[in-house]
Amino acid sequence: MASLNVGNLGEYLREQRRNAQLSLRQLADAAGVSNPYLSQIERGLRKPSAEVLQQVAKALRISAETLYVRAGILDAERDRDEVETRAVILADPTLNERQKQVLLQIYESFRKENGFETAGAHDADTGAGVEGDLGGDAEPREPTAG
Repeated sequence: MASLNVGNLGEYLREQRRNAQLSLRQLADAAGVSNPYLSQIERGLRKPSAEVLQQVAKALRISAETLYVRAGILDAERDRDEVETRAVILADPTLNERQKQVLLQIYESFRKENGFETAGAHDADTGAGVEGDLGGDAEPREPTAG
């Protein structure tokens, strides 16, 4: 069943790329992925992460959510808020990659604690713990008034 979604994604990506009049190489360059990797996605041989899909969607100027649904990462209605939150975190230019991954891990742990399944949990798992250099004090602080 997952390969059907991946194939559907690949066909859809190829169609969108052609509509945008981009070559495979042009889209790969614009999305920051390798030409062979993008080719494997289009042929249904690889299932990309949510972050790669976001980069491809941005390069194609289409909704990342549409690609998430096609890839089987997102149930269109149920997971919309979660995916939007993840997309905003991943797109934030003020955070470095390590900070983004740590923030996603914390977000996912809170969702699990509250009884929600996280659609892209495996994508944010870098194998690193939450502790470490966050570019400052890692301890959460209460907001101060004023």
